Amino acid sequence: MFKSFFLDRRWFHWSILGSALILYVTWYKVELDVQINEWFGSFYNLIQKALAEPNTVEFNEFLASCLDFLTIATIYIVVAVILEFFIRHYVFRWRTAMNDYYVSHWSKIRHIEGASQRIQEDTMRFARIVESLGVSFMRSIMTLFAFLPILWVLSENITELPWIGEVSRSLVYIAILSALFGTVLLAIVGIKLPGLEFKNQKVEAAYRKELVYGEDHEDRAEPETLKELFFNVRRNYFNLYRHYLYFDIAKWSYLQGTVIVPYIALGPTIVSGAVTLGVLQQIIRAFGKVEDSFQFLVNSWSTIVELMSIYKRLKGFEEQIDLAIEAEQSAAAD
Repeated sequence: MFKSFFLDRRWFHWSILGSALILYVTWYKVELDVQINEWFGSFYNLIQKALAEPNTVEFNEFLASCLDFLTIATIYIVVAVILEFFIRHYVFRWRTAMNDYYVSHWSKIRHIEGASQRIQEDTMRFARIVESLGVSFMRSIMTLFAFLPILWVLSENITELPWIGEVSRSLVYIAILSALFGTVLLAIVGIKLPGLEFKNQKVEAAYRKELVYGEDHEDRAEPETLKELFFNVRRNYFNLYRHYLYFDIAKWSYLQGTVIVPYIALGPTIVSGAVTLGVLQQIIRAFGKVEDSFQFLVNSWSTIVELMSIYKRLKGFEEQIDLAIEAEQSAAAD
């Protein structure tokens, strides 16, 4: 899954240099986010001044501030589009590397149930998901490094927390505790999902295999056989849906609940008028960025579950290849 792409000199430009380019551009996007956060502060302060003191802000000044955002946003859009285009090619090259490796050992693995699916579908899904999760994880780390110092400084403006009182740098600790709570909650609630996803792919593969045999052999894919196999698919899916139900309840309850957390924490500061509207927007946005960074596992848990299922299938696939190679080497030595 990895050595065929990252340890093969044929793919050096894509695997190593391509990964470095993706990380660099991702960091640049984070820097643009920081610029947008700074713009929010000045822009909302301008709005507050215009509303509090009518006719003190000229339209040209207001328009110039809007154009500043447009400039940053345009750069962000161009960079994001080019990066996504490059990533799609990067993923396909990774799939090609895995495909070439598995196909070269096809005679050793063709007997494995779902072998065709693993080569045709799982390789693409694996490369896409690992790339997506990897970039998301690195973006979370980069965002954390960029916005945590900003939130740390902005927390100086927080006078006190409700029901607690003064706590130095309070918003940083609240963001960490909130994300930690959500991560532990979803890890516990979703503990059964990886196994169910893996089982789901097994019953799907069995059903698909019988249908494929039925295309070439009249005695295969009989209605009764297909009915039984599809019943297994149906039963497993319904079981999966049931477990995802309480997982989604926990996930969305947590994510929606955290929206209001920074406002409650800022309540005493807001009602006392200790900060301007611009500073408030900067704090809320920086808090959201830091919290999102800490919530990587929360936001990615469903994708991680899918990846674990694909990894198990491809790992078993590669183990069969290794065993066949070892058997050939032993036979040759004898």
